[in-house]
Amino acid sequence: MRRVLAAATAAVLLAGCAPGKAERADGDGSSVPPTGAAPAAPSSGAAPPSGATESPAKVATPGTPHTLVGGLAVPWAIAFLPGGDALVTERGSPRLLRVSPSGEVSEAGVIEGVSPSGEGGSLGVAVSPRFAQDHYVFVYYTAATENRIVRYRYQNRLSDPVTILSGIPKGAIHNGGRLAFGPDGYLYATTGETGERPLAQALGTLGGKILRMTVDGKPAPGNPFENVIWSYGHRNVQGVAWDPDERMYASEFGQNTYDEVNLIKKGGNYGWPGVEGFGGGDGYTDPLLTWSPAEASPSGMAYAKGSLWIAALRGTRLWQVPVIGIGRVGTPIAHYTGKYGRLRAVAATPDGSSLYVSTSNKDGHAPSTGGEDRILVIPLR
Repeated sequence: MRRVLAAATAAVLLAGCAPGKAERADGDGSSVPPTGAAPAAPSSGAAPPSGATESPAKVATPGTPHTLVGGLAVPWAIAFLPGGDALVTERGSPRLLRVSPSGEVSEAGVIEGVSPSGEGGSLGVAVSPRFAQDHYVFVYYTAATENRIVRYRYQNRLSDPVTILSGIPKGAIHNGGRLAFGPDGYLYATTGETGERPLAQALGTLGGKILRMTVDGKPAPGNPFENVIWSYGHRNVQGVAWDPDERMYASEFGQNTYDEVNLIKKGGNYGWPGVEGFGGGDGYTDPLLTWSPAEASPSGMAYAKGSLWIAALRGTRLWQVPVIGIGRVGTPIAHYTGKYGRLRAVAATPDGSSLYVSTSNKDGHAPSTGGEDRILVIPLR
């Protein structure tokens, strides 16, 4: 019955797809704020739960960043191998790079079939939690007619590509693209609605969703709709992370008013396009907090040392959002505003002692090239 209802819903919504209000791209082309601009306070929505905007007594403090590697072009995602080396995608290139903790760069392989355009290209990368046994690496990329997820074997070189999920809608904007394994051992992927708003509510399409699957691309056990969809009503999720209690969080681009951090729940409807920010009513799940796009345009996200760390593109800063228990968050703290330009990916090192953060100054949205893109290492204490 769920499949029938989902198909019917999809048919009705897709039949009504038509160009509407102009969609904001992931950085919307607006000028970045001047270096040192004071960050505005994030919006907290109407009547948050008691204590939701209070910070814990002690939060982690980020140290002085240093450049691990430069000379990159839109490094989009970072995932760590068991030995501490990182795999890195560049949005406009089919190369998958391997970066050592000392900054040595080599080519891990070439992602076949990538067709970069607009906000699409080589996007997410994830390493199997059983890498020592299966040697699996997963890549989310934009092909000629769709976005897809491909599984490779990696033993010093990519080999044996297998497309585990295809048919993810492709657009000039809003391609989603983040890949990560959850603490449950299943692979999660974020997708965008490609500027076609009704896709986010249609359960018969993969656009505007968070997906959960096995390493073979099959629906993971316990999924709510008997397919790979985990949650829906998303515009363009760009970051996901889990806290030690296995709660899942996601960062999401809003339209023109509110960017969001959401607590992701099984089967949840996060409101787009019916609502942006708070106030969706009983049918939708409200965000934990919101920002204006000028403050954020949030991209990659990681959890480390009691906080969520969120890269801001248009906001040109790293946001720290303390997690204060039972899925609540404290007052966000802005770091490095305007110092490094647009920030794209955030990944915590395997021991949680540092963050790897990539810049995105060559993605076409900065007022100038902003110099070379790089990966920064930020110690946490």
